[in-house]
Amino acid sequence: MAKQANSGDLEINSSSLLSVLQDLHSKYKSLQEGAVANYIPELAKVNPDLFSICIVTVDGQVYEVGDYQQLFTIQSMSKVFAYGLALEDHGRDYVLTRVGVEPTGEAFNSIILDERSKRPYNPMVNAGAIATTSLIKGDGATERLNRVLKMFRCYTGHDVFVDMSVFTSERSTGHRNRAMAHLMLNFGMIDQNLEEALDLYFKQCAVIVNCHDLAVMAATLANKGINPITGERAVDHQYIKDILSVMYTCGMYNFAGEWAYTVGIPAKSGVCGGIFAVVPNQMGIGVFSPPLDARGNSVRGVEVCKELSQQLCLHMFACGGGSSKIESEE
Repeated sequence: MAKQANSGDLEINSSSLLSVLQDLHSKYKSLQEGAVANYIPELAKVNPDLFSICIVTVDGQVYEVGDYQQLFTIQSMSKVFAYGLALEDHGRDYVLTRVGVEPTGEAFNSIILDERSKRPYNPMVNAGAIATTSLIKGDGATERLNRVLKMFRCYTGHDVFVDMSVFTSERSTGHRNRAMAHLMLNFGMIDQNLEEALDLYFKQCAVIVNCHDLAVMAATLANKGINPITGERAVDHQYIKDILSVMYTCGMYNFAGEWAYTVGIPAKSGVCGGIFAVVPNQMGIGVFSPPLDARGNSVRGVEVCKELSQQLCLHMFACGGGSSKIESEE
């Protein structure tokens, strides 16, 4: 399947990579652990048997198996891209005054702020993501939403839309997120237009994507911000290190430490059942499987990423630091 080069790089034949994905899909399709998210009523309706894996390389090669065209809402994975847009709008120094970069060790929806600075701990938990979204510029709610949708279009390579039934479901049940927003308003971490910021946050989480899109978006980050399929820049390259650093330390909720230890690449999960992971300068990985573990991460997704990291030597601190080379047979 692969051979170890003298340099420590792993050279991977493209047909062998597809075989690896097929084997992993077959191996974990029967895994029945976990449960679909039900705290948002619309998410509870999803088919738990849906399962797909996709890899997109920085030179545009695509490998995918399973239900990779199945649509779902992006949920918490949107936080990564909104963070990038806020960085572009304000710069890292200002964004750091509103949102920290420390992992919490707490659940993603914990109502906590840093006791000293009064900031949310990082942009990957709900409180931090709401603060991040509130920073996105625009003259009114419509312009800000259009900027978010345009940003997602650059990452996916096609127009994206908001699932209004999911948005409505999230807004009507999002009392915990609303409590976080009021707490941050009290400490000046978000401005007075609280409901507009919350609506934009709920809408960004309800953007519709598929597993193929996740891998393309991840590959865009791996490719220094340039979409490898369209060649369009999605985010300023200077902020890639900020985005990937926070993903690496905070992207998998209170599983982030173990993820860094066992998988060893930047990643972000969402309660929809999606995980996307970034191998810098090499590839993006997308996995979709709705049943979640107790921490809110896809059960099959975590297992697939663990095995991909081991089989392809993707861990940042092993095998040349994730320097696998996928060689096309063309």
